[in-house]
Amino acid sequence: MTDNGRTGGGEGGRWAPGEQILWRYRANGGDGFHICRPVTVVRDTDDLLAVWMAPGTECVKPVMASGTPVHREPLATRYTKPRALRRDHWSGAGVLKLARPGEPWSVWLFWEPDWTFRNWYVNLEEPRTRWSGGVDSEDHFLDLSVYQDRSWRWHDEDEFAQAQAAGLMSAEQAAGVRDAGRRAIEVIERWGPPFSDDWQHWRPDPSWPVPALPADWDRTPAHVSS
Repeated sequence: MTDNGRTGGGEGGRWAPGEQILWRYRANGGDGFHICRPVTVVRDTDDLLAVWMAPGTECVKPVMASGTPVHREPLATRYTKPRALRRDHWSGAGVLKLARPGEPWSVWLFWEPDWTFRNWYVNLEEPRTRWSGGVDSEDHFLDLSVYQDRSWRWHDEDEFAQAQAAGLMSAEQAAGVRDAGRRAIEVIERWGPPFSDDWQHWRPDPSWPVPALPADWDRTPAHVSS
């Protein structure tokens, strides 16, 4: 996971299946990165980046400065009280993440530990930038849950509203995020890719090791691309 000047992987600017990269999110309204997840590349083409986050992966996540998990902090102070970063391990089943270049969302697939498929999750976010060691984005708070009967629902609308109230997102930015969500819903309702691509039946290569979290996980890339 070294930054060697390339902007997206190996030969031709693409990562090969089995390569390990970082999937990172910049802090909202702050400097640097506050989420980092080492992942394994499943597929990397002109149309799709698919990565696997294995159970037990060591990640970086934000917590309140008191050590309280963010989701347990009252909503009114969740985005105003000081925070800290914590290294922790992903618990539960793994997650498959799918992202198309330029789209302001990624689609995550969740399973139960016995591989019973649970649901898709549309994470609204800044279109990802690529660098030699992975992809970077910024989370936009608002999300969508999608189910096998093709139903869907908005997710985290309370956090989306609170982030605006706390000054982490302007009214113009919020309108853009809501519009991105509506465009994602159009894809869901016509059951377009990736929902129609049977990724729920995918399984990881059992020979893949769990990627390690590097000491310089928060390094600044020398070169980035979309």
